[in-house]
Amino acid sequence: MAVAAAKRPGAAAAAQAMVAAHRSDDASELFGVTELCQAFAITPRAIRFYEDKGLLSPRRVNGARVYTRRDRARLALILRAKAIGSSLAEIKHYLDLYGVHGEGRTQQLRFVLSRTDAAIAELERKRAHIDATLAELRLINSTVRRQLGAP
Repeated sequence: MAVAAAKRPGAAAAAQAMVAAHRSDDASELFGVTELCQAFAITPRAIRFYEDKGLLSPRRVNGARVYTRRDRARLALILRAKAIGSSLAEIKHYLDLYGVHGEGRTQQLRFVLSRTDAAIAELERKRAHIDATLAELRLINSTVRRQLGAP
């Protein structure tokens, strides 16, 4: 993640801001379902799904679900983890490691390190396979072109 963040200006700062927001449980800034849906381009059904899986726990105000900055940051983490191929079980495990006041942050970081090491190794294996397949296809393509007398 650090390499990717280094390639995109401001990505490291954005990641740090997300972590800082995740630590905060500031009730002065609350969000409704519609606001979260618009902010993350997801549906209310997706948010309810994450709630059903225990990944989000909104508060109720006059019967309406409201979300804190911490909930918003958790949703951002959920969506980011999903985008890189994490399962919901892995995401839940990661979020649960954090604890109530961040006491599990070191365990979270170790989990992320292990998960990203494995994902990088798997993607590198896939890339090597793709590169080998491309080389084979290029060889076949060039051989056929020569046999046909095409450029």
